[in-house]
Amino acid sequence: MSQNQGDIQERIAAARREGESLKEKIRAKKEASADTTLKAMAADVEDLARIVMRPRRTLRGHLAKIYAMHWATDRRHLVSASQDGKLIVWDAYTTNKVHAIPLRSSWVMTCAYSPSGNFVACGGLDNICSIYNLTNKDGAGTRGGGARELSAHSGYLSCCRFISDRQIVTSSGDMTCMLWDIEAGVRILEFSEHTGDVMSLSLAPGNNPNIFLSGACDATAKIWDIRSGRATQTFAGHESDINAVSFFPNGDAFATGSDDASCRLFDIRADRELNSFTSDNILCGITSVAFSISGRILFGGYDDWTCNVWDTLKGERVGVLSGHDNRLSCLGVSVDGMALCTGSWDTFLKVWA
Repeated sequence: MSQNQGDIQERIAAARREGESLKEKIRAKKEASADTTLKAMAADVEDLARIVMRPRRTLRGHLAKIYAMHWATDRRHLVSASQDGKLIVWDAYTTNKVHAIPLRSSWVMTCAYSPSGNFVACGGLDNICSIYNLTNKDGAGTRGGGARELSAHSGYLSCCRFISDRQIVTSSGDMTCMLWDIEAGVRILEFSEHTGDVMSLSLAPGNNPNIFLSGACDATAKIWDIRSGRATQTFAGHESDINAVSFFPNGDAFATGSDDASCRLFDIRADRELNSFTSDNILCGITSVAFSISGRILFGGYDDWTCNVWDTLKGERVGVLSGHDNRLSCLGVSVDGMALCTGSWDTFLKVWA
């Protein structure tokens, strides 16, 4: 028996060695094909002028820390979630509150607007994704009224994004992502290849509803294909938790923000990191990232109360947005690219342009 055990251990060790040597070969192949860097190729591109944006609107109404916000596709409305136990739908033009939805659990960490504008969703430490119908007169106004609750995660809900009015993707502290059928209230698929809490999701832009991206506390980002239910690519490079991920506007690349005080740009086709956005005087983590509509600018929300503005091509900082009095917890660029909204623990949302 013990000889058998020893034999098995030896075979496992041999398989591990073989795996490492194959990984090394792949790494060498990738390095051989990396004939240049993005910074080198962008050297002749004209430098961006200093980015100066001012807060054009301040959305006041939450009574506690804001944890999440998400723009509607109509360019005008946005939803925010705060630990005052309210989900508020705002008109960003007028600063009016269109809906104020009382939540069953005030420990909310994420919110999302559906592409049609008919639904909003949220979730947090209750492990549940709650979906509210904004067209239903009772649904949005009453406590828990009209809420459809999606329950299968065994950890906190960190992020949720609607694919359509019928399907939503969620990520969780239980190290999984899930695809749901909203109407039936059931889980369709579970994605479970991360080895740490999954913190953030981003859906592929354009006409590709089958691909999404996740970032996790295992310091990796993964591209998933809903058709296979598997991760098609894994990207390493960060030295700490990835808190935020966002697809590049054309879907061929994505940005990540991490507790290691860096944002990074990864290219899906090259299967590698293209750029790192860091500064010697930035020592705090990043909570959120978003691209401008062209992708030339990357916005990052930081724990030091600022939003740093980066030149995606050159990797240089081209602006700093200061105006909040506490940690920046969330940010997003409107669909038409005309405005940036930031949300903070100071209880305010600001719309910049």
